[in-house]
Amino acid sequence: MSKKTLVICVCGMAGSGKSTLAKNLAEKYGLKYYSGGDALKALAIEKGYKPVEKGWWESREGLSFLENREGNPEFDKAVDKKLLEMAKQGNVILDSWTMPWLIKDGFKIWLEASLKKRAERVAKRDGISVKKALEALKNKEEKTKTIYKHLYGFSLGEDFAPFNLILDTENLTAEEVFQVLTFVFDKMIFDKRNSE
Repeated sequence: MSKKTLVICVCGMAGSGKSTLAKNLAEKYGLKYYSGGDALKALAIEKGYKPVEKGWWESREGLSFLENREGNPEFDKAVDKKLLEMAKQGNVILDSWTMPWLIKDGFKIWLEASLKKRAERVAKRDGISVKKALEALKNKEEKTKTIYKHLYGFSLGEDFAPFNLILDTENLTAEEVFQVLTFVFDKMIFDKRNSE
């Protein structure tokens, strides 16, 4: 497998640490980083939304956009088409909820953490109460799971078949998660490729 064809997918529910990890890994290994969430935000801006503040996805406007997506799968299809194009180019890390199911090749990671722990992280990140974060996450995740089940037939957060590695981040810091994954990558991906 040449470096050009390397595709890594990082997946996990909100607050699992996927975006932080994906960005850090992309920087360490000199890979391009693409986020499904960022691409969706760009589409939201085109539709007149203003996803600028921290925690926008959990805000009233963010949840309103989510409801709009429920009724119109074109948003998600457009984002996934773009991410699939990026995957074809290779040398990329994709921060996405759909790519592990939509691409055949690549190294796919699922980051696991309890709803309570994730709500605590989101509350801290966005400066909101844990209670508010918990309510927003439950609402968002229920709708998001429905969208992807309807569009692609998989159960987000329940179907782990595509993943090469599942890491429980419950009691790990972002730095510890990064250290674990760099060890795995160095052994499973880069050592292997260097010896080919």
